[in-house]
Formats: sequence, structure tokens, C-alpha cells
Amino acid sequence: MGVQVGIGARNHTHEVVVRHGTHQVIIGGTHPVVVQSMTNTDTVDALGTAIQVKELTQAGSELVRITVNSPEAAQAVPYIREKLDQMGVYTPLVGDFHYNGHKLLTQYPDCAQALSKYRINPGNVGAGSTRDDKFAQMIEVAAKYDKAVRIGVNWGSLDQKVLARIMDENHERATPWTAQQVMVEALITSALESAQAAENIGLGADKIVISCKVSAVQDLIAVYQSLAQRCDYALHLGLTEAGMGSKGIVASTAALSVLLQQGIGDTIRISLTPEPHGKREKEVVVAQEILQTMGLRQFTPMVVACPGCGRTTSTVFQELADSIQNYLRAQMPVWKDIYPGVESMTVAVMGCVVNGPGESKHANIGISLPGTGETPVAPVYVDGERVKTLKGDGIATEFQAIVEEYVKQKYTV
Repeated sequence: MGVQVGIGARNHTHEVVVRHGTHQVIIGGTHPVVVQSMTNTDTVDALGTAIQVKELTQAGSELVRITVNSPEAAQAVPYIREKLDQMGVYTPLVGDFHYNGHKLLTQYPDCAQALSKYRINPGNVGAGSTRDDKFAQMIEVAAKYDKAVRIGVNWGSLDQKVLARIMDENHERATPWTAQQVMVEALITSALESAQAAENIGLGADKIVISCKVSAVQDLIAVYQSLAQRCDYALHLGLTEAGMGSKGIVASTAALSVLLQQGIGDTIRISLTPEPHGKREKEVVVAQEILQTMGLRQFTPMVVACPGCGRTTSTVFQELADSIQNYLRAQMPVWKDIYPGVESMTVAVMGCVVNGPGESKHANIGISLPGTGETPVAPVYVDGERVKTLKGDGIATEFQAIVEEYVKQKYTV
């Protein structure tokens, strides 16, 4: 028996349709895992927020969440939607509500209608009987306007009433659970009970997405493995407060890839902390690359490049790999509409003769640049065949032209 390779069977979940006009994004069921992101602009700045939503959309985000935390922000939402429509950007907007969402959704109906989905955190709705009333008001608005809802539980704002109950139950056990097990159970219970409450109020299961976000990798895996066994709601994956730079990327990848490999997860967001003056779109790129490298989706042609070694003291191949990757990603908003299938293309940029020709032959297009002490020529391979040899100072420009011509010939319908 050969080695089994591939993703596990997809966990069965309800399909949730998120709409804006005739444009729709489907989360769950057998549909591809959806990439979403969140703005970090002041929502009151309608133009600035609309521009960032457009940038996130162009990077590949299929849903974009915006903060709705004040009357001024709620009033800005319809204008943001209008500006996006004027720009030809029809990405559904998700409203992020905490504490006062019941007031904002009921007092500003234009905001409630302009949004396509609401994010509600049960731990931040309120306490006691008022909590139930506030939660019900938000769900009733969602049902009234036929909007989807994400019930998003977070261990940083866990419903204390649920946590206290789970702790009390734990004291009665012959063998008490660990503190971690209690926390995990409280997260899951809060999400599932809130989702059931939403159904009891009148929101269909096909309008509900749930999430239980934590910032520790092993805890996140444990939470979602249990959730997948205990419900069939669509699941939103994400490591909350993942962090900045490589730490955030590595932690998110480590957690999400385990779950995705097991068929768990219907939509993802990578909660990266942007570096000072860094691009918000990076979180979208990371999400796409996780899904693409796992073979779950294809978004943009991938560049295969060697890491470099003592044979590659020149930076030419690194610069070429970077420029080609940036070029391909920049072209995708146009290419995806006129060159169907181009997102599956692979390009190899190798730095020496050791693995260069082999990797180049495996790719759709490959170039093997000369290493230190090697003949200063760069053979180019197209679909496994050596077709040309480049040399001189114009290698990068010539290779980019070859890639562009290949795309036109290979993927034109």
C-alpha cells in the first residue's frame, strides 16, 4: 500500500451565504475556504476605510470586517458601502460589534442594511438579563434584514457567567479537569449556547458562523477539534492576537494548517500586527499562501526559489525571485479575469546548477542562474524543455517578458 497523501475529508458544516447585492460569498459546506481580513482605519473616515477595503480586496480578501463602535462609525458605514460600489468593489462588509452593538444596529438601520454580516462577541454584550435582551436585539436585526452572523467567542473576553458555571460543574467531578480544559469547555459552551439561542430567536443555522479564538496554538487546535465534533455550524478559524512579523505568521500557520489538514475550517483570518507603516494586506497574502501551499486553493502563480548558499554569493537570483513574485501578484487582479487557470502556474528561480535545472523542469517556467564560478549564462525552461539561454545585464527583463508571453499563449481562452 502506497503512502497516502492529501487533506482529510472536509468537516460537514452548513452553507452560509454572505451577500451584497448580486455578489455573494459562500462559507461552509463543500465550498472553498474563504479568506477574510479586517481594516485598521478609523471607520468614521469613510473614504480612508473604503480605500483600505479596496486594497484588501485587491490583495485577495473575499470578506472585509470593519469596526463599528460608535454612532459616528455606524453613520459612516452606508457611505463606505456607497464609495466602494462607486469604485466597483462589491466585497461584503462585516460589522464588528462590541458592548453597544444592540443600540447601533437598532438606531442606525442604514448601517444594519449596508453591512452583509455582523460579528457578535457574547462575552461583550452585557451581563445578566440585560445580556440576553441585547443579544436578542442584535439577532432580531440580523433576521429582519436577512444577514449572516458570526458568533465570535474570544478567551480574552469570555462570558464570565458561562465560565463560572463550568467551573462549578468541574468542582463536582470525581477527577476535576485542568484549568486549560475548563477554559476550552467554557469557550465552546459559550459559542454553542449562543448559536442555539440565536436559532431560538429566529435566525437559521444557515446564517450562523461561529468562532472560538485563543492565542495559543495547542489550545486553538483542541478547541476546534472539539467544535467540529459537536456542531455543524460553519467555522471561522483564526489565532487571535497572533503577533507581529515572523512570530505571527509562524504561529498562525502552525495552528491553522493542522486544522485545515483535518478538514476543519470554512473561513480564515490571519490576525497579524502590522509593523510600523507596514501594509495591512500582508495578512491576506499570508492567508492565501497557507491555503495555496497546502493545496486547498489557488490564488496566484507561485515562485519556487532556492534559499541560497556558498555557491550563490550574488544577490541576482534573490532579486529576480522577489521581482517576479511581486510582478505576478500585481498582475493577478487583471489576469484572473482574462487568463483562467493562470493562478496554478509555477515559476522557478534558482541560483545555481545543483538543483536549478531540475526544479526549472518541474515548473511551468524556470530559470537557472549561474552560481559562483559557473559559466555566466542562465538557461530557461518552459514546460520541462530548455528553450533559451539568457546572459548579460538584461536577464531579469528578458525573463519577465518570457513569463508574460507564456501566460498569453498558455491561458488565453
